[in-house]
Amino acid sequence: MGKSKHDHELQLGLVHMQAAMADTGERAVVVLEGRDTAGKDGTIKAITQHLSVRNTRVVALPKPNNREQSQWYLQRYVAHLPAAGELVIFNRSWYNRAGVEVVNGFSTHAEQTQFLRDVPDFERMLVENGIKLVKVWLDIDKDEQARRLEKRRTNPLKALKVSALDAVAQDKWSDYSVARDTMLERTHSVWAPWTCVRANDKPKAHKAVIRHLLHEIADDEIAHDIKQPDPDVLFPFELDALKDGRLAK
Repeated sequence: MGKSKHDHELQLGLVHMQAAMADTGERAVVVLEGRDTAGKDGTIKAITQHLSVRNTRVVALPKPNNREQSQWYLQRYVAHLPAAGELVIFNRSWYNRAGVEVVNGFSTHAEQTQFLRDVPDFERMLVENGIKLVKVWLDIDKDEQARRLEKRRTNPLKALKVSALDAVAQDKWSDYSVARDTMLERTHSVWAPWTCVRANDKPKAHKAVIRHLLHEIADDEIAHDIKQPDPDVLFPFELDALKDGRLAK
């Protein structure tokens, strides 16, 4: 099935957004987080498929080396922040410390406490320096994660996506939920709010995220004809979402 008129409209909006960023020197950072198999890679592909390679960077940092482990935790991320006209998408980000590291014991309680204390001020400095910062949490339910994990195991084309953490994703589902809730509650701020996406349906999630980015980053002339995201798919984080079923437990 071919691309719909709406898909074309959204892709064209992203192209126009990036052209405008190149003209104005606008800088933007997208932080894309979510559970294992939540669809981060696919969402990034949907965003970047027609964008300029020169002005778009996807950052997915590996495990820190010994030297990086001795640095201030946020230090290695600073080197990847955008220059004029650039869009940087973090496929996982500094929030590894609030999720994977918490659940799997890769950092200490003291390190996690310091992170939660530091990150709102770090993000405030980015925004005050003129960087547009968009933080997106992709949420899926446990059954959907199980289906996607099974596809990874059985589809040879998905072999490169398989990781050691896949084996514990289901067993530690509740621990990840607790870590997610703490992260969202402690790092949601007026200047760097979280936006949540119900991502069981990948095409709907992709469209919702792109619409959101256009309204958050593009100027009004580009975004004014773009419909707002479906509120049943994408919504601003609020504490009630942790209890009312909008975020999977």
